[in-house]
Amino acid sequence: MHVKVVFKGRVQGVGFRFTARQLAALHGLRGFVRNEPDGSVLLMLQGRRDSVRDMLSDLKKRMSGYIESTDYNELPADADYDGFEVRF
Repeated sequence: MHVKVVFKGRVQGVGFRFTARQLAALHGLRGFVRNEPDGSVLLMLQGRRDSVRDMLSDLKKRMSGYIESTDYNELPADADYDGFEVRF
């Protein structure tokens, strides 16, 4: 499964990307996370469907006080990420 998730709210400067990296490693997922110029955070994930679902659930629980909205899109599974990274 390959997904693109955009989180909006007060999601920059609160440890969001590093929490995402920690949870991606815990769930065995690949991809990246980065801050966007508009103040949102972009998360690209690839892995098993249940692992993606569980990681997103964990992330939303941990960062619930900062997330105002989430845009979620499934993409074709053609990405080939090498691990998971925080991009700047």
